[in-house]
Amino acid sequence: MAVLPRPLFTLALKSRALELGRRTLIMGILNVTPDSFSDAGAFFDRERAIQRALEMIAEGAELLDIGGESTRPGAEPVSVGVELERVLPVIEAIRRESDIPLSIDTTKAEVARQALTAGADLINDISALRFDERMVQIAADSGAPLILMHMQGTPRTMQENPLYASLFSEIIAFLEERIRFATDHGVARSQIMVDPGIGFGKSLRHNLLLVRSLEQLHCLDRPLLLGASRKRFIGAVLERPVTEREIGTAVAHSFAIAAGVHLLRTHEVALHREVALMADAIREPG
Repeated sequence: MAVLPRPLFTLALKSRALELGRRTLIMGILNVTPDSFSDAGAFFDRERAIQRALEMIAEGAELLDIGGESTRPGAEPVSVGVELERVLPVIEAIRRESDIPLSIDTTKAEVARQALTAGADLINDISALRFDERMVQIAADSGAPLILMHMQGTPRTMQENPLYASLFSEIIAFLEERIRFATDHGVARSQIMVDPGIGFGKSLRHNLLLVRSLEQLHCLDRPLLLGASRKRFIGAVLERPVTEREIGTAVAHSFAIAAGVHLLRTHEVALHREVALMADAIREPG
């Protein structure tokens, strides 16, 4: 496994700068939904969600990503009102306890706007600004860091026989176009991160190829986020249910860190923080 250079970047948050690249950062996942693929709604209850957030902070998460709408394959969308009811009280409660950077995982502009007002710092839009035409203006006006993800299709349709003539060329071209769209509408390029979208409109082979060669995405000159945690491709290889995929996730994370990924979005913070610490030590001995 070759160890590739990792470029350095700095994102401007509301109250401080976030350095990316000197070490691998861990983004803890908090799904405030009744139907997430990974935890079957374990943190849908508001108090349990808040407690889990505080646990992940104690375990060493550097960021938290909070979502109120499931994006698992075949998922049905929820209304703006439902999504706001799920995420806003959790964001407000976390913010009273901690200044950890919070990301709002949403494709809806109004949810992003109110979440930022409530205390969120970043926008994580899996549609890369395609599902809500107002999202780009929220990102531009707020100045919040923005994560753009590649997805073929929509959560409802994305796993219906995804096909690519050239996997990396098409993903890179998509993300280049979305970065250009964002910057043309006033988003600072320096505030944009990219995510190749593991499991979002990709077959088993596509996901394995992506993890093996993530360094190809450095041509975009933006920080890289990987969201491979407990994904279906790991279960397919290991023949393990979603609750038994941490070893497979750790292997994928190790390849990603060697390739120079900046952030790992994960459900199990304590374990994968150790994976990142060990992999970073191998990246930079001493």
